[in-house]
Amino acid sequence: MKQGYKIAVFGGDGIGPEVIREGKKVLEAVSERENFELQWIDYPNGGEHYLRTGELLSEQTLKELEQCDAIYFGSIGDPRVEPGILERGILLTLRFYFDQYVNLRPVKLLEGVPSPLAHHEHDIDFMVVRENTEDFYVSIGGRVKGNKSSKELELIRNLYNVKFKLDIESDADELAYQIGVITREGCERVMKFAFELARKTGKKRVTSVDKANVLTEGYGFWREVFNEVAKDYPDIETEFNYVDAMCMWLVKNPEWYKVVVAPNMFGDIITDLGAMIQGGLGLAPGANINPDGVSMFEPIHGSAPKYSGKGVSNPIAAIWAGAMLLENIGEHRASEIVLHAIEAVLRDGKVRTYDLGGKSKTSEVGDAIVSAVKAV
Repeated sequence: MKQGYKIAVFGGDGIGPEVIREGKKVLEAVSERENFELQWIDYPNGGEHYLRTGELLSEQTLKELEQCDAIYFGSIGDPRVEPGILERGILLTLRFYFDQYVNLRPVKLLEGVPSPLAHHEHDIDFMVVRENTEDFYVSIGGRVKGNKSSKELELIRNLYNVKFKLDIESDADELAYQIGVITREGCERVMKFAFELARKTGKKRVTSVDKANVLTEGYGFWREVFNEVAKDYPDIETEFNYVDAMCMWLVKNPEWYKVVVAPNMFGDIITDLGAMIQGGLGLAPGANINPDGVSMFEPIHGSAPKYSGKGVSNPIAAIWAGAMLLENIGEHRASEIVLHAIEAVLRDGKVRTYDLGGKSKTSEVGDAIVSAVKAV
């Protein structure tokens, strides 16, 4: 009897449905080859659904997703909807509801891919482990007009609850504030994930990114916890980089890095830089992981509405994210086959979308990778 998996699919907005369609096509091909089954459960949530119904994510949908093995996500963002509504109401809700505390980003420059750092080909191959539920992304903040304000703010997480009671006095005309939260529990679990990843992959150096020299409380605390966690991994080399220096060294010596662990905001910054190092957003997959729960896999690019429906978008990031999904559900060989197929198509260079200097359609790239899957 074939092993079966339930995969929730959110095509989302813009080019999301187009690239996810190609990802499903490739994953279907490898599942047939490796003799397992994927049951796709499609959800309509996104900008169009929100404008039509007013719904972002229902409690019923979240409960249904608890029964799935993984979530395959396209992109979110609709120019008709105020920025932040869809992102907070759908994408961040999924991350926080399922406590997907690891954002995992592989940064690998594949052979034949045009890149500002193409002379480093074969040398750029590292993983960024971004803390995914804390820091300044907890959405706690506000604005004050006038000289006094009182506010109670609450943060509810699986690990803990936090309440802030603020009494603000100011002679500024108007001010805004944003509160970042970093906890020992949140640091320890993502750092342990990074060290275990380093052991598992043989990438035995973990670089911690912070800004402890200026933002001393939050990121100084991050550094303290990192040093404590590192004591349990004496076989792994460790180092610290300030985030601004990290951006410089990623351009100058990207081959140095093996596993990078960073707080949420800095991880967000350096993973976009990593995407350009490896050839662009069309080649950059991401995973939002809860090792003990439901994880979500997506290309890190946006919805790119101006390209929607034109069939010109690069689906490789979505297909690569699908390979990460396969790895997560335990289909390791299938994941490797998809990655080898992506590499084969890029190396051949005959089928490429416009972002890589070609003229191929989105579906043609998907078809080429399917053929490579069957040939590997």
